[in-house]
Amino acid sequence: MPLRAQLDEIDRRIINELQGGFPLVERPYAAVARELGISEADLIARLKRLLEIGAATRFGPMYHAERMGGAVMLAALAVPEARFEEVAALVNAYDEVAHNYKRAHKYNMWFVVAAETPERIEEVLQDIEARTGLSVLRAPKLKEYFIGFRVPV
Repeated sequence: MPLRAQLDEIDRRIINELQGGFPLVERPYAAVARELGISEADLIARLKRLLEIGAATRFGPMYHAERMGGAVMLAALAVPEARFEEVAALVNAYDEVAHNYKRAHKYNMWFVVAAETPERIEEVLQDIEARTGLSVLRAPKLKEYFIGFRVPV
């Protein structure tokens, strides 16, 4: 069954509602549930289901590392297919690696490195290069964009 067919109106409203923020109150799930006209338990169960079926890939805060004194960089590797799983395991083993995505492109592995300093990011990337024998494409953030995702209700 297509993913869209698995989402009812309330699921779509949850996806839309939670992209704009999460209330900083004693019972945030209860507050959001009230806005949606459902129970707190139903909201939590629906969030778990949205994650399980892949309608949501993550649910949690988005931190601005730079505003907290840290640094972030998007990086990519052109990994031979036969080595993809090996290299992915190596890259993902770094505490500084936040996300790792496989893409159909010459650069088929894209990942985000977040660290306390730009120097630490460079240390991690140099270590990945030394351990894999592959050159890391560095794509520093020049400007930040927020692209809101809304689903029709």
